[in-house]
Amino acid sequence: MLKCPHCDKEIEGKTCSACGAAIPAESRYCLQCGVSLINPSKAAGVSSDEFDPDNRVLCPDGTCTGIIENGKCTECGKPFNENH
Repeated sequence: MLKCPHCDKEIEGKTCSACGAAIPAESRYCLQCGVSLINPSKAAGVSSDEFDPDNRVLCPDGTCTGIIENGKCTECGKPFNENH
């Protein structure tokens, strides 16, 4: 268990596989070394064989670098509406 540095509430933790740092369980990136803790193709629900970079739909946010998969952005989670 980790403790929040602001309120001392106990939060579930895990260990970074790259550097061994203790980090919050829901972390997508290590707070110490910055390594990604998720597999991008698994997080998006597609395998690299299914991804077609020529037919991708970019996130309409304008500041996000994600792509639209299954109706929402793979990075920010913003829903995609084709009618807008």
